[in-house]
Amino acid sequence: MPQMGESIAEGTIVRWIKKVGDPVDRDEPLFEITTDKVDAEIPSPSAGILTEILAKEGDTVSVHSVVGTIQMAGEESGPDATHVQARPSTSVAAPETTATPRVARAASKEAAPDDLRRLKSSPLVRRIAREHNVDIAKLAGSGQGGRVTKQDMLDYLGPGIGDRGNGDSQPARDRRARVEVQPLSAMRKKIAEHMVLSRRTSAHVHTVFHVDFSHVERIRHAKKDEYERLGVKLSYMAFIAQAVIDALREHPIVNASLDGDSILLKKDVNLGIAVALEGGLIAPVIKNADEKDFLGLNRAIADVAVRARAKQLRPEEVHGGTFTVTNPGQLGAQFGMPIISQPQVAILGVGTIEKRPVVVDDSVAIRTMAYLTLGYDHRLIDGAMADQFMSDVKKHLEHFDPK
Repeated sequence: MPQMGESIAEGTIVRWIKKVGDPVDRDEPLFEITTDKVDAEIPSPSAGILTEILAKEGDTVSVHSVVGTIQMAGEESGPDATHVQARPSTSVAAPETTATPRVARAASKEAAPDDLRRLKSSPLVRRIAREHNVDIAKLAGSGQGGRVTKQDMLDYLGPGIGDRGNGDSQPARDRRARVEVQPLSAMRKKIAEHMVLSRRTSAHVHTVFHVDFSHVERIRHAKKDEYERLGVKLSYMAFIAQAVIDALREHPIVNASLDGDSILLKKDVNLGIAVALEGGLIAPVIKNADEKDFLGLNRAIADVAVRARAKQLRPEEVHGGTFTVTNPGQLGAQFGMPIISQPQVAILGVGTIEKRPVVVDDSVAIRTMAYLTLGYDHRLIDGAMADQFMSDVKKHLEHFDPK
């Protein structure tokens, strides 16, 4: 398990890209991990054959722990490599369990209470047991030390086994067909923890502004080919990021954070850009975004988005942000009410950008419009201050100077 940052002590194996027996080249992706900072595909340190997997998918292990074995070219197969699939697992089962190691069986009624108390299970297994009125103490698990695993429970509730004491004569197989139990991924756990923490920490208030993007749209159309020749797609997000940076210079309190009774005014603008991933969301941070020109800002936004989706971000690139922009409108949402990323005190949500009929000089006209929502911490930022900040963001976008 690699060290993915000074503050990271462990990682969770999300999936093995290679299987036992597969050949692997040096630097070829070997397995995928998630930490509390970042997701990443881990490259193989050498070329050879993957002969053993010691940490299974879903296992959380400390850094520098051995998670697998590669037999390098020219090495003779040792017992660990040759007989890897015949090796017993780390799980310890009673002798009579070996015939059907994955099936949980009813434990003897004469089992001592101390033995029953030693039976272990995960929160997920206990939840399944509660839902189906199953007494875990009556099961002999196939896991280490008699631990009842999820598979033990599902096998116990499997086809051919009817009522388990909940007063329902319907077969367990039919009951399971209506409920699929899935554990939270490591990413979703971290997102859940962070969102709940933010709600408990900040006094969330939101303000919404309707912004005319027609001027921005004209600039994009005029300069699109020029930027493409430079290898950059001229995106709406770059215009919004530039307008936010300009407004943060004018309202540094929105770029601050709270530390007890102290206000920390950040001199640099470290701009977080939320990126949707399969199964979650991550906000890579563009450090010192206020020091970049408009072309450099375009490139930085595109770069972090691509590397976030490819799981190639470094841990230091996903923390240290001072303000975040998120874009729920990319899938058509008119606007959202985003939750602040701690310890920041504000976040901007971008609604879908589309043509709409609006009143201009007492006439109805078609304009490219979008709703921008500022979520802010009312402990530090008052409504008038938030609205002034948003008014300036709106002004910078509607009268954008590409510089």
